[in-house]
Amino acid sequence: MPFEKVTRQKAKLRMALTGVSGSGKTLGALYIAYGMTGDWSKIALIDTEHERARFYADREDLRTGAFMYCPMAAPFSPERYKQLVAEGAQAVGPDGVVIVDSFSHAWEAEGGVLEIKDKISEQRGKNSYTAWNEAGREQDSLVNTILAVPCHTIITMRSKMAYELVENDRGRMEPRKMGLKPIQRDNVEYEFDIVLDINRSHLATASKDTTFLDKYGAVITPDLGKQLAAWLADGTEPPKCEVCGRIITATSKHSVESLIAGTIARTGKKMCNVCFNAWYKEQQKQNE
Repeated sequence: MPFEKVTRQKAKLRMALTGVSGSGKTLGALYIAYGMTGDWSKIALIDTEHERARFYADREDLRTGAFMYCPMAAPFSPERYKQLVAEGAQAVGPDGVVIVDSFSHAWEAEGGVLEIKDKISEQRGKNSYTAWNEAGREQDSLVNTILAVPCHTIITMRSKMAYELVENDRGRMEPRKMGLKPIQRDNVEYEFDIVLDINRSHLATASKDTTFLDKYGAVITPDLGKQLAAWLADGTEPPKCEVCGRIITATSKHSVESLIAGTIARTGKKMCNVCFNAWYKEQQKQNE
């Protein structure tokens, strides 16, 4: 792929909120989403937490409204997550926000990736180590789906205390607290552009940031969403495929500009590589 002069482009929010139970992840996600959209109907929340998010709808004391809502029960399979994320994105449109509350169930709950791994390892010729190849692909596909939807996304993850075996002064191994860790695959939070960790006092701090939040430390309010929306909108509009609506990205052989020029010349439309290949195969079938 040839080098090109870089330009700042508009982007969609890809955020993760982590914290223990009661820290305020759900309300924080709703406040950020409302600050970004200014319209509760442009927020779609997927609720795996026994429908607790219903408690936050149309609350005068919290100044919330009626958002789009879908409860999710077991099995918490990656395919079910992907289906609901896609439906949520379609419901709110490109300027809306999909909230996945919580993403932890996709990992350790019934139907999640850990259960998928265990079932694969029980098959003939499989073991726990080799099963991770297939289960890992399920996990990667789920994360990539969330990162690729054409609207803003916020996921929440439960946190728990992490321990590590270390040698004590008597030469014996003992568990030592290493701090809070999201209940998900190791380091999955770093797939997202912004990660805010929320403590029991509802104070949010950034553990990862690509925007302006590296020194952020406050209780989340809708104003944070407004600031993020303004920052993400400051740039050129990235080119989008006229067939599927996704952002056109470069390939190993073509830059974005050459890909657009080529697809317009052949089809009359700006197309991503996936849609162009589908169009090309269809043309070959018709010419046979």
